[in-house]
Amino acid sequence: MERLRRKDEEAGITTRTLSDEQKAAIAEVRNYYEAKIAEQQVLHESRLKNLLDPSAREAVEAQWRVERERFVEERDRKIDKIRNG
Repeated sequence: MERLRRKDEEAGITTRTLSDEQKAAIAEVRNYYEAKIAEQQVLHESRLKNLLDPSAREAVEAQWRVERERFVEERDRKIDKIRNG
């Protein structure tokens, strides 16, 4: 770990420790998006149960991947905003 820290310092990369408030805010954001993704996963699986047509199932799968990626990107943006102030 120390070796990596020195390597980062030599490269000009600085690290900041997070305050307790930032850690709590990040945890809250992660929990929120974890719950949203789980909720959408349940809805997605429910939709798939009713579909027999392979092309319709593929379309629903593609929509789910896009939606999940959107949630992940939103979560990561909010976490970066908290970290960087």
